[in-house]
Amino acid sequence: MFTRSELEIKTIQELSQLCQRYGVRPTGNRGYKTSYITTLMAFPILALQQFQDARGLRKPSFASFQNISTALDEMDSPTDEQIALIRISLEGRRMAYPDRYDQEKLLNVYKAKLHLEEVLSLLNA
Repeated sequence: MFTRSELEIKTIQELSQLCQRYGVRPTGNRGYKTSYITTLMAFPILALQQFQDARGLRKPSFASFQNISTALDEMDSPTDEQIALIRISLEGRRMAYPDRYDQEKLLNVYKAKLHLEEVLSLLNA
């Protein structure tokens, strides 16, 4: 991420700003550049090590994957008429009340299905 030479040419104030930007605290005395440089060079490696150790942000369990897949299966696929209504809805056309409420529900379920499919794709990468 950062090289030592890249960081050593910066002032303590610039190093402090980098630490603040990324939300990390310098190790040791704030009056020394080394405290900031050590932190800025180490945090990417520490973050990956914590991820591998399942500390903090971690991948969901296999059961969670199955639950998402089950939800997608329950949602099924839209019919030709539903696809047509979704397309016209995405163009901004709305039905009269009270049918508009169901139109919005259909559109929201469709969008949720797309997002869940994207979630599975991202988590499998």
